[in-house]
Amino acid sequence: MKSVAAKFCKTRVHHRTVCTGGALSKTTAKFIMFNLIRAASKTWRKLKGRNPLPRVMEGDILIDGVTPFDGAQNRVARPRRVTQNRPYLSMTNPAVQRRLAAVMSTDIAGFSTRMNADETGTLAAVNRILREIFAPRVQANRGRVVKLMGDGALVEFASVVDAATCAVEIQTAMAAREPDGLGLPLLQLRIGINLGDIIIEGRDIFGDGVNLAARLQEIASPGGINLSASTYEHLGNRIGAAFSDDGEHELKNLSKPVRVFRWPVDVESGERKGSVRHPLRRPDKPSIAILPFDNMSGDVEQDYFADGVVEAITATLSRIRSFFVIARNSAFAYKGKHLNVREIGRELGVKYVLEGSVQRAGNRVRITVQLIETDGGAHLWADKYDGSLDDIFDLQDKITEQVAGALQPSIQLAEIERTRRKLPQDLSAYDYTMRAMPDVWMLEEDAAAKALRLLDKALDIDPDYPLALALAGWCWAQRSVYNWAEDITAARHEALSRAERAAQMSSDDPLILSVLGTVQTFARNYRAARVLLERAIQIDPNASWALSRLGWLENYSDRPEVAKQHFARAIRLSPLDPMNFNNLVGIGCAHQIAGEESCAADLFLRALEERPNAHWIHRNLCTALLGAGREREARASAHALMKAHPNMTVRRFKDAMVFSARMLDRIGKQLAALGIPVE
Repeated sequence: MKSVAAKFCKTRVHHRTVCTGGALSKTTAKFIMFNLIRAASKTWRKLKGRNPLPRVMEGDILIDGVTPFDGAQNRVARPRRVTQNRPYLSMTNPAVQRRLAAVMSTDIAGFSTRMNADETGTLAAVNRILREIFAPRVQANRGRVVKLMGDGALVEFASVVDAATCAVEIQTAMAAREPDGLGLPLLQLRIGINLGDIIIEGRDIFGDGVNLAARLQEIASPGGINLSASTYEHLGNRIGAAFSDDGEHELKNLSKPVRVFRWPVDVESGERKGSVRHPLRRPDKPSIAILPFDNMSGDVEQDYFADGVVEAITATLSRIRSFFVIARNSAFAYKGKHLNVREIGRELGVKYVLEGSVQRAGNRVRITVQLIETDGGAHLWADKYDGSLDDIFDLQDKITEQVAGALQPSIQLAEIERTRRKLPQDLSAYDYTMRAMPDVWMLEEDAAAKALRLLDKALDIDPDYPLALALAGWCWAQRSVYNWAEDITAARHEALSRAERAAQMSSDDPLILSVLGTVQTFARNYRAARVLLERAIQIDPNASWALSRLGWLENYSDRPEVAKQHFARAIRLSPLDPMNFNNLVGIGCAHQIAGEESCAADLFLRALEERPNAHWIHRNLCTALLGAGREREARASAHALMKAHPNMTVRRFKDAMVFSARMLDRIGKQLAALGIPVE
């Protein structure tokens, strides 16, 4: 290359001498020669495709003024984003380039939830991860950061070994962090790696190789790594980390199943946070989800009324044994979203969805509904129902009858009638109950208090309204079991009193039976609780909450393996349920009972990620962390527990919880070891 450049420069110097009509001085000639050699070298490198100056585009990340990890001189520092195009002018316009590369896609699990709770703290934590963990390891393993995307990143490697080594080093460093001292769960990364063909456009990359890496990342467990089969085959045994075969997965927008290998191997695939995103197997009977109805009344305060219509139709259909009905809480995850019904059917594992709208004006109401098949998006039928508010329950029954008849023509009107709940004597009581419904299921102290105030208003109007009595009983039960009440025994008595009155008024309502079974569990009447919960499931095979409470009963009876089965079934019936964090706590408790403290702690942390305000989880989290030998994390969790519950003592914990004497004694000693007062 130097000889070519020298010849090129000599020709240019001779040409300049001739044009100027005379010889150049020796100094001038050397200066011209130096600059021409420099220009020729740059041209040569560009023609060879080795342009040393990257094309810096708008949106690229700069670290100390240069794009990250592009050369040996780069330093890890606070990132800033380019706000103007500053392209390096090129003499060529090369065609689309392709190459084989290992692509690593990462994102932060639970990022949106944490941002909603604490924007400033979350962003600071993300920047700290980027600066102290992510950037140094990518650079050390010769990776190129293609782009950062808020809570995620896309990185390119020339070697599968480098990519996998980098991912394991990042996740190991993430797991070794010390607690932040506030008791909040630490942010966790999910990583997917794929070896595939990519398209290069400027500094960005595209193609199926990139898309598959992103899909693998989406289904990875927090703190885990997923590899595609091709990546795993090329990796072989070249690094010390072990990956386990997780089987084939149907991934979004990919026509064929993909075989996945995961790290670490001790993560249970059935308990991964991302698992609900996988296509769920449909049951062998008509399956349906009743989506939230749109409120067309022009008044957002009337949302509760539309929600109440959906809740009633769902409750009635779910009691028809020949149907598989997604629980209300999961369906309501789509509230305010307008997604493709095919995608909803895939996520929930159902063949049909019912959607509609409710318009209320004065004493009149109009309900419009349509039944849609999720496979092809075909509308099976649509109809509208008009009437007065006095007719609202009859309208709901007509809709339920028509849906049931469309799904299974043999369903008779008598079966619809059998499933009807006992109606309130006054619509105002119904209104207050529907307003309370969302807060009843939050399992947070303030929400339960708000719900109880609304339910008390409903009961002031109609003291014998079974649904309001049952929900009020559950709110009082929460006050006792989650250590919110000063007098735990009195709270438990209030819960039992309301639940028993509800059951006297409506002895075949599965929700009421489930509440009474739960309250009997807290009263340690395990035999009566089991009869009530199993009866609720017999009446309503789709009663996900009853299954969850039965799982808790098995935990309290020291039968953790059976408990796990009930929790798994509850999650399948309601895969997007906001209350699934409580099922995670239940599965965690099952592991804790079995002596698997580390696995239990990880599940409690995941539950806290989904519901950061559920501080009562720290009662089990701090003890599981201590049992797993993670003392620093345990003490941070215990600190968070005492901050949220200043009056917490070992005695109060034992009064509230109903684990076996063996478990209460074990957890009590661990709490005391962490500095929780005994009395």
